[in-house]
Amino acid sequence: MAESMEGLKRSFRCAEVTNANVGETVTLMGWVQKSRNKGGIIFTDLRDRSGIMQVIFETSEDNKDDYIDAEGFAKAEKLRSEFVIAVTGKVCKRGGAANENLATGDIEVRATSIRILSESEVPPFPVESDSKTKEELRLKYRCLDLRRPDIQKNIMFRSEVTRSVREFLYAEGFLEIETPILNKSTPEGARDYLVPSRVHPGNFYALPQSPQLFKQMLMVSGYDRYFQIAKCFRDEDLRADRQPEFTQIDMELSFVDQDDVIDVNERLLKKLFKDCLNVDIQIPMQRMTWQEAMDRFGSDKPDLRFGMELTNVTDVVKDVDFVVFKSAIENGGTVRGINAKGQGEMPRKKIDALVEYAKGYGAKGLAYVAIQNDGSIKSSFAKFMTDEQMAALIKAMGGENGDLLLFAADRNKTVWAVLGALRCKIADDLGMLKKDDYKFLWVTEFPQFEWSDEEERFQAMHHPFTMPMEEDIPMLDTDLGAVRAVAYDCVLNGVELGGGSVRIHRGDIQEKMFECLGIAHEDAQEKFGFLLDAFKYGVPPHAGLAFGLDRLVMLMVGADNIREVIAFPKVKDASDLMCECPNKVDEKQLEELFLKIDVDAINKSNTKEEAEA
Repeated sequence: MAESMEGLKRSFRCAEVTNANVGETVTLMGWVQKSRNKGGIIFTDLRDRSGIMQVIFETSEDNKDDYIDAEGFAKAEKLRSEFVIAVTGKVCKRGGAANENLATGDIEVRATSIRILSESEVPPFPVESDSKTKEELRLKYRCLDLRRPDIQKNIMFRSEVTRSVREFLYAEGFLEIETPILNKSTPEGARDYLVPSRVHPGNFYALPQSPQLFKQMLMVSGYDRYFQIAKCFRDEDLRADRQPEFTQIDMELSFVDQDDVIDVNERLLKKLFKDCLNVDIQIPMQRMTWQEAMDRFGSDKPDLRFGMELTNVTDVVKDVDFVVFKSAIENGGTVRGINAKGQGEMPRKKIDALVEYAKGYGAKGLAYVAIQNDGSIKSSFAKFMTDEQMAALIKAMGGENGDLLLFAADRNKTVWAVLGALRCKIADDLGMLKKDDYKFLWVTEFPQFEWSDEEERFQAMHHPFTMPMEEDIPMLDTDLGAVRAVAYDCVLNGVELGGGSVRIHRGDIQEKMFECLGIAHEDAQEKFGFLLDAFKYGVPPHAGLAFGLDRLVMLMVGADNIREVIAFPKVKDASDLMCECPNKVDEKQLEELFLKIDVDAINKSNTKEEAEA
């Protein structure tokens, strides 16, 4: 039966007790990690968020100090994992060998009293670090999963990150201002999560994909420097570093340019890594244009922890009689390759696996040249080349004995995607990606527009309020594909930490931007009217950026996915296994919202999904 803690006050968390407290009487409270009865003496590991303390329960017929009475010992005999207890006792040096794996490994508490505050059923999995339990089960019982020391460490680390962020930004003159969660839908990016209105039948709010428009309004309103630890929502497919609801470190600044924003954020990151990891980040950080990043790494978020850069060999192979290369070049594409140093003896089975991997990124195939250690060559296309042509190709790729050269030929977009992914996979397979090797990069000069084959029109690569580079403004009338944006992304180890841009504050350029995107004046007013109206009354030049807090913490703690650093995450289908949502609601609730479920359409959709699966 559970007991009250009346009259007791916890004096320390478990791992806050140190050698300096030896001889003192303390009261600790927490969960039983494990308890071992050795006959006449019970060893119990007591756990809370700070760590573990070993507690000793031992009786004495003479009722000596530092011993527990028979009633207390009887309680201790009942202890099982996850019981919640309170113990009072004296801090002592350990009688046996110290446990070097614990911060409290050379001390223990000899209990003089115990209260069982709450009993526990047998948990569905052990509450321990590095759990081998399936993630689905862990997330269903997330309250238990969150007790695991490694997860607790992540969640507490996340709190330290947000504290450090706030300290820095307050010191830099930023104001923390909340923006609305119930917004107007402006479907220009990912799909919105919609919220039906009961008092406005047939109308909907949208949950914010970002506070973008509101933070620009705040600049118009004269607040100069804004930030927010902001909840955002996007109804899109999930990946290891993506959730339907996520958190941004969001900011906007007035009277600044790109360099000002980058400077503030470099110093923010430097403080974060020093405060939370005791790692010294070198600033200023490396910068690279979008075009250079794509040409060298096949990605606008390149991982700089290793080389294996792309090489454009189009000119080298333009006269080669190999139909894959020839057709790609004739259709305006390129031929590019990467050099996997020292992998020339890779078994054919592994090379074939790389070919299949490349197909997942749009490749029709993958050409290769394997230079053996003795200098002989194995190649999928050597028969189409002269010895001179092959020698020139190997030279262009910096090939040496023992190297594996891999080539993709297609439109640039496909070639970049294939080789960009391939270089990362090979590096991962070879163990080249060290999680504590932090390589930062700013990618700048993104294209202002990207062509959508589905829409058959140009779309904004970032959003319609991003400023084009001054020298490219004339090309808004002549060559949209060549216009560059004053946009910048911060990349760490192949992951986009965040991005931002200088915003358009001139009415003529904003109107031109809408025109380029095919947004009529009436549509622009319908979607963004409240912002455009505010812009009529004096707009300061402004710029901003948002970091993904979940991704940032994930990388800092070395987790493999962001679910390990979010207290209550969703799984890949955007469902919550613990709360069992999304779920159905009462018919009465639907009636109040003037909604009706199309059961036939849902059944057809489910049938289609089952067939595709």
